[in-house]
Amino acid sequence: MIVELRHQALSLLGEPDPKTKQDGVRALWRDWQAGAVPLDPQATPQTNAPLPGRPAQPRLVEHLAVRSRSPHTPEGRAALLHAIAHIEFNAINLALDAVQRFAGLPPAFYADWLQVAAEEALHFELLCEHLGTLGHRYGDFDAHDGLWTMCERTAHDFRARMALVPRTLEARGLDATPPLQKKLAAAGDPRAVEILDVILRDEVGHVAIGNRWYRWACEHEGVDPETDFPALCAQYQAPRPRKPLNLGARALAGFTPEELAALELTAL
Repeated sequence: MIVELRHQALSLLGEPDPKTKQDGVRALWRDWQAGAVPLDPQATPQTNAPLPGRPAQPRLVEHLAVRSRSPHTPEGRAALLHAIAHIEFNAINLALDAVQRFAGLPPAFYADWLQVAAEEALHFELLCEHLGTLGHRYGDFDAHDGLWTMCERTAHDFRARMALVPRTLEARGLDATPPLQKKLAAAGDPRAVEILDVILRDEVGHVAIGNRWYRWACEHEGVDPETDFPALCAQYQAPRPRKPLNLGARALAGFTPEELAALELTAL
């Protein structure tokens, strides 16, 4: 019996083993593209498993307790890449949660977020492979849980989820990636720079998906996105963007000139 898409997404969300999750997500995406997976937008998947499923390591600590290290030492570079891998692992879970949690949406919504999950799984795999060349694996360094915290805060509010996870938290990655690439290039790690090229390219698309479904939600609910977005940021205590903003990437991801101007005014 072939299991419905959103039930499979929930099962993968609860999977604690990173490689099993990563491989399972990519296989589900291939099966979906082949037309081999049914979808029921009205389904109500349920589980007793802790969500999200994750391994015993890395140890999760407060954001400020995660040490910042220089990429100019092998250990420091491994710690930096581990932090990015942890973001990508969380991003797999965020995308799976969007697929399984929100019922009654157009089929394109579920297809979009399954694609995001599969691409985040590829990013995680690439980073873990590169970590291995530095003598480390995922779980070797402490990490924090900021992305999933916002996921939990917006679990009951589809519009807020689209506003504050992809187009706020993930969009910060568009800003942070080019400076990271410069540091890694200066540290003599061209493979890390190449991996971040792949991540940046795909993340533009992910933020665009967030923008598209946020605007869809605003139109569906009769809300003005330009006034709603700052209100949601305040309500859910979303972090402000940090300069320099990657205006070109954000424009490609669908931010309007007016939104970019407002972001520049609020950026730290």
